[in-house]
Amino acid sequence: MMGSLRLTLKKLKVLIEVYYAYMLEYRAEIVLWMLSGILPFILMAVWMNAATRSDFGYSPVDFARYFLAVFITHQMTTVWVIWEFEHDVLRGQLSPYLLQPMDPVWRYVSSHVAERLSRFPFLLLLVLLFFLLYPRAIWIPSPRELLLFFLVGNFAFAVRFLLQYSLAMLSFWIERATAFEELHMLLFLFLSGYVAPLELFPEGVRSLILWTPFPYMIDFPVRILLGGEVELARGLTVMGVWFVVLLLLNRLLWRLGLAKYSAMGA
Repeated sequence: MMGSLRLTLKKLKVLIEVYYAYMLEYRAEIVLWMLSGILPFILMAVWMNAATRSDFGYSPVDFARYFLAVFITHQMTTVWVIWEFEHDVLRGQLSPYLLQPMDPVWRYVSSHVAERLSRFPFLLLLVLLFFLLYPRAIWIPSPRELLLFFLVGNFAFAVRFLLQYSLAMLSFWIERATAFEELHMLLFLFLSGYVAPLELFPEGVRSLILWTPFPYMIDFPVRILLGGEVELARGLTVMGVWFVVLLLLNRLLWRLGLAKYSAMGA
């Protein structure tokens, strides 16, 4: 069993190295991908202006820090597997992957990990530039907060990846599974804390939202990074439950989809 685990980890290491080299060939495109995600900074300007006129319990500096943390977290948890998987199914590219002694999911995971590693230097530069332009927003998380943010952020990425990968399984039955991603993205934007801190939502609405997976993809890691109060045990428990549910659903859809899948070479 240990030998099999070592072999799997070795394969993953090779895949990540290959995809990392591939990503470095498209550094300019990676920068454009990152800049396409500047919506948090636009929302930051809107909320900072609103905070000067009304009392939301957040000062302009609080909003600046919050949306910077949202930007960082979003860069850490971005997922696009549904577009890759849909393309591979429709073009028959999935067929040769099925002939290899490794579940194709690890290819998609490796490409995501490699892309995150390649964008890290650019992310660091953007954060430094932000602090240079707005020094009042500077804060330094403690080592514990950074470590916890890293762990929870990766867990959030895993949950978000599983959710989108499960939607991607619909490619076995319909040609445009990405249409469901548009609905998912709407829910994500409004329920994750991406467009506004969840503390600004009515108490009843927030209580319901906290049972969905979306707040734990953005709001939960953001509060950890900012050093805010979080119900860590509850948050990790809800994330763990959603992870297991999505994993079981994903494996079921995968088996049913493979039974239906047909393409050249399959």
